[in-house]
Amino acid sequence: MSDQAIHVRLTQVRDYQFSVDFGGAVPALVCDEPAPLGAGTGPSPVQLLAAAVGNCLSDSLLFALRKFKQAPEPIRCDVYPEVGRNDQGRLRVLSMRAVLTLGVPAASLVNLPRVLDTFETYCTVTQSVGQGIAVQIEVLDSTGARVK
Repeated sequence: MSDQAIHVRLTQVRDYQFSVDFGGAVPALVCDEPAPLGAGTGPSPVQLLAAAVGNCLSDSLLFALRKFKQAPEPIRCDVYPEVGRNDQGRLRVLSMRAVLTLGVPAASLVNLPRVLDTFETYCTVTQSVGQGIAVQIEVLDSTGARVK
């Protein structure tokens, strides 16, 4: 990760729809609340949070495996945020479950147990989010066998 300052600008398009500008060559993204507040024309804030957690975990797992010259591709990550009401009755993301699936059988990867013990500690987003929201992480191989 770069030490460069990160800046994201959101500009209202209409109602609850916002254009998200990441700067540089990164294309803008349209975000929107689902009905009845918005029109659901783009990902919601909860979906973006889940995507950030899943993307960071996937990147961390891939990076850790590639350090050992392993090729786990294609990695898939499914993130399931649980949204519910807190003690004050306000909607919150209460927890998340991330299921990463390797593109190959576990037996074909050298040092997989070592990677699985450490990869998530390097995930900037998940470690930060995890301080306030419980994040459960599972890893499956391409055969569906649970390896973590």
